[in-house]
Amino acid sequence: MSQDTPKGMRLHIGIFGRRNVGKSSLLNAITRQQVSIVSDFAGTTTDPVEKPMELLPVGPVLFIDTAGIDDEGALGELRIAKTHKAFDRTDLGIVVTDGEWGRFEEAIVSELQSRQTPVIVVFNKCDLVAPSAERLAQLEIAKLPWVRFSALNGEGVLDLRQAIVNHCPPDFIANPDIVGDLVGPGELAILVVPIDKEAPKGRLILPQVQAIRDLLDNDAMAMVVKERELSAALAKLKTPPKLVVTDSQAFLKVAADTPPEVPMTGFSVLFSRFKGDLISQTLGAMAIDDLKTGDKVLIAEACSHHPIGEDIGRVKIPRWLTQYVGGKLDFVTVQGKDFPADLTPYKLIIHCGGCTFNRKEMLNRILRAKAANVPITNYGLTIAFSLGIFERALKPFPAAWEAWEATRRK
Repeated sequence: MSQDTPKGMRLHIGIFGRRNVGKSSLLNAITRQQVSIVSDFAGTTTDPVEKPMELLPVGPVLFIDTAGIDDEGALGELRIAKTHKAFDRTDLGIVVTDGEWGRFEEAIVSELQSRQTPVIVVFNKCDLVAPSAERLAQLEIAKLPWVRFSALNGEGVLDLRQAIVNHCPPDFIANPDIVGDLVGPGELAILVVPIDKEAPKGRLILPQVQAIRDLLDNDAMAMVVKERELSAALAKLKTPPKLVVTDSQAFLKVAADTPPEVPMTGFSVLFSRFKGDLISQTLGAMAIDDLKTGDKVLIAEACSHHPIGEDIGRVKIPRWLTQYVGGKLDFVTVQGKDFPADLTPYKLIIHCGGCTFNRKEMLNRILRAKAANVPITNYGLTIAFSLGIFERALKPFPAAWEAWEATRRK
């Protein structure tokens, strides 16, 4: 993969620590570039700084250099808040210390471990001060890997790179499939791609591109058609396709034109599995039946696109849900990182497929929803449910379909 690999498919490596312990110097040293501003003054890093790079054999990664967790004052509190948001999208955490170990370091480790995020401890400035034998013994007992590092002379750079490779989540060594495992080598998938106002000029949207690449990686074939061409495409085939995948907003037409014996689903449902937890979001969609007039519904978008007239999250989903419920609902829309801290006012959270997120961030949002006892689902599942084709969209995924069936029978 190249530097053009989408952020959401990169291993997110968060760099955390107190002010002036050398987090930015460490990032510059390991990337061999002047990515972050380095200064003797504490608090130089304000907003998290991101740097994509290739780190073999892991592949594409994204380093996130955060502000000091011990920042002070009103502005410092805002910086710390942004640092805490970085925990949500961190797949592998690096805790940097200059030899001191106290409540801030313990808090960072605890925060990462509570999210089941692997942790590496880096003792920076080891050319000036060495970690104590007692501290190293405690880390060994806690099974926390550690590295001696000097951003000044480059000591420990290779050790840190090796530690990242050794402790990154297994999924990033063997990437999960988006759709290829549902189709198989030598088999055909038809991808239905509406070309409308929401389609970027001259190109396809990210989930469609990633699905095509995933099919090719799995030695499967892809036929790409617009929704009006699906019937003609099916008629020209000697054998039926293994799967039809559609943009969710074309669900009804594609379901009508696809023979019942041919499995069909949506891109957004695929990404619920790829980026999140399909079973949890499937069960979350069942809460649609419990919505009542006036209930508050949160619609969350991963990217910060400019909405158009018939925006899927702001117009179409609210319209379909309102028709299904039979009364007006109170919709609140958020974009990007602006996910509410308090989710309890909402009766349902509807999230996009999260194609620009990494899986860790999406799973953290699902976990937060569960902790608040608020059901969470996604765009494609919501559309399929409200249009009455939920069962068909789930059929290609036996585990999710069985979970839905078991819950429905209760």
